[in-house]
Amino acid sequence: MGKTRRAVRTTALGAVSAALVAGAVPAAQAAPPSPAAAPGVRFVDIPGDGGTVLKANVVTPAGSAAGRSYPVVVLPTSWAMPQIEYIAQAEKLADAGYVVVSYNSRGFWQSGGEIEVGGPEDVADASRVIDWTLRNTPADPDKVGMAGVSYGAGISLLAAGHDKRVKAVAALSGWSDLVQSIYSGRTQHVQAGALLGGAGYLTGRPSAELQRILKDFLASDLDQEDEMIAWGAERSPATYLDRINSNGAAVMLGNAWGDTIFPPNAYAAFYEKLKGPKRLEFRPGDHATAEATGLFGLPNDTWTNTRRWFDRYLKGERNGIDQEQPVQLKSRSTGGYEGYPDWKSVGATRHKLDLAGTTTIRANVDSGANGGIVMLSNALDQFLKLPPVASMPLLPRRYAAVWQGQRAERPQRVRGTAQLHTTLTSTKESGTLVAYLYDVGPLGLGKLVSNAPYTFHGKTPGKPFAIDLELFSTAYDVPAGHRLALVVDTVDPLYIEHNPSGAQLTFSSPGTDPSYVSIPLREQ
Repeated sequence: MGKTRRAVRTTALGAVSAALVAGAVPAAQAAPPSPAAAPGVRFVDIPGDGGTVLKANVVTPAGSAAGRSYPVVVLPTSWAMPQIEYIAQAEKLADAGYVVVSYNSRGFWQSGGEIEVGGPEDVADASRVIDWTLRNTPADPDKVGMAGVSYGAGISLLAAGHDKRVKAVAALSGWSDLVQSIYSGRTQHVQAGALLGGAGYLTGRPSAELQRILKDFLASDLDQEDEMIAWGAERSPATYLDRINSNGAAVMLGNAWGDTIFPPNAYAAFYEKLKGPKRLEFRPGDHATAEATGLFGLPNDTWTNTRRWFDRYLKGERNGIDQEQPVQLKSRSTGGYEGYPDWKSVGATRHKLDLAGTTTIRANVDSGANGGIVMLSNALDQFLKLPPVASMPLLPRRYAAVWQGQRAERPQRVRGTAQLHTTLTSTKESGTLVAYLYDVGPLGLGKLVSNAPYTFHGKTPGKPFAIDLELFSTAYDVPAGHRLALVVDTVDPLYIEHNPSGAQLTFSSPGTDPSYVSIPLREQ
């Protein structure tokens, strides 16, 4: 990777960041007007870690009586969002008998400090907010919960691993493994990184450490890879899984199938390892779109279940949420929910699409198959059933490998995580490929079911090696008469690619180790 190419790539990423953030920031600036005059609402300054001032608001139940205590819910704000982000839901929770404290995460807007991305300072802030709440509100110290969307979700999970007072968590559109989320398949998720970085610069003050990490990440500086992974691991709730289990908080996780910032796979793996009361909900959409309507006070399943979760595990109400199947999925194709006893029961039946023969493609050209645009494409799929599409007959075989299965006589309900296994030979020691699973109709138009990137380094040119790649988990119904197809190319705008100029990739299927994609299906 030469200096000239790196400079061009960094410049392009700056443009991507500016364009993406230009569309994202107005949403934060267009927040509802200040509700300072609303009954039970007050704005306060809370001293965080090291005395850093955190701007916050407190909502208490109307007519709260002296000497009476209430369960409390602490809400750290999302990335780049102001402190009134949760005001509609805070008032609903207060109406249900909760003290609610929402605070602007350090480094953003009027809060002090710098953006630490869920670092030790952010974790300590959560505990300092709980301390302040117990001293200054009618909060019950034995009934403390935390919740949040995106950044607030990650901080809430981290806090549950460090503060035993946290008894229940609702982590919505968050992360459990930061590295797996934006560096899956050893590939930088460039649009996600650019969006987060740009929004951070526009609405807050990134720390020097974050600025360096972001620069190295977007510039593909592999010399700093170990440092970046260690930085991400320190900020990953999965790193503190044993502590979370030991502390015993009841954890509800919610996410969208098409989350282009925090894909669902890591959440599902994290959920399976939780030992206490737990619940997992996946719905159609992109990052935080499943919860978005609830932030405006509109009916929203995610927020309704969040309150039910707290009613059960903070108030002790027998409302039945713990009697439901703990894994709740909503298909991208239908409107109903499906319940499962655990994640491994999702897609228990598997169908293999054989990837026979030998196929060679040239790198460095986008074939037309791609995962779409961060925050846009999967939102269109959520609301209009319009996922990214590609025409199978028109995909240039020079730049895309295409395998198609047989037309199915019955609908195929894809549920869970598809897995690709193949043998790859490259003409260069480094490279990137992106795999796409498509639902292909009678006219050859493919609708994207799932995708995932994969990058390799240090391989011997001309020597075959095996690849195992998990595609992003999903729930999608393939109609009868359609077929599933796998497409592999080397360029996708969502990801940074590491293909040297002139590289070629050859996919083969040795008799002793056949290539396939294993597709999880729900039983009919």
